[in-house]
Amino acid sequence: MTRLGIIGSGGRMGRAIAQAIADAGHELAGGVDRDEDVAPLAAASDVLIDFSSPSALEGNLDAAIAAGVPILIGTTGLEERHHWLIDQAADKIAVLQTGNTSLGVNMLAFLVEEAAKRLGEDWDIEIIETHHRMKVDAPSGTALLLGEAAARGREVGLSNVAVRGRDGITGARESGTIGFAALRGGSVAGDHTVHFLADNERLSLSHIAENRGIFARGAVKGALWLAGRPAGRYGMREVLGL
Repeated sequence: MTRLGIIGSGGRMGRAIAQAIADAGHELAGGVDRDEDVAPLAAASDVLIDFSSPSALEGNLDAAIAAGVPILIGTTGLEERHHWLIDQAADKIAVLQTGNTSLGVNMLAFLVEEAAKRLGEDWDIEIIETHHRMKVDAPSGTALLLGEAAARGREVGLSNVAVRGRDGITGARESGTIGFAALRGGSVAGDHTVHFLADNERLSLSHIAENRGIFARGAVKGALWLAGRPAGRYGMREVLGL
């Protein structure tokens, strides 16, 4: 039985993960919330699951490294420095970082990469995401994950081709760019669609999250996969064997 510790246990995702751990028949080692010491939880866990905040990431990584335990990071809104910190930590422990723990979303990312690889630049790519009114970051971590998949398929860097907002007189769409649109409202758990648009035809690949349980189950599956892995940086693609 694997002991899983939750960082951010009092939030909606934290509570859903605790339930998913119980459903999977594994042990909840405990949980911490904002401003609580992570070190005791890290020492009591086989794997940590972090759904807290970007500002807490550095301390959470330090605690995981000190205890020598793997950590799954599902926190969104990460910036370049956070990814640098994750890269540094991955030299010492196993780290799985993802913008979305849903198995369906990660399969969608795989399909998006394959489509982008095989369809030429005359196929425009647009990513549309919808989330509940309380979500504070945009584009969502999932939208960025899908954008990275599309960019990888085209062998370009997403930062070089991303268009994150359009307003006013924008001019004609530049070939090869990847557009993002973010909608916020209601209690939507997460809807994502990637449109490939060419003259006279359109391919749309979508995923609809009906509740947070899918993310919790995916997080637990990813954490169980991570247990015992050597130091390195991993993603959900490896969990799915893609």
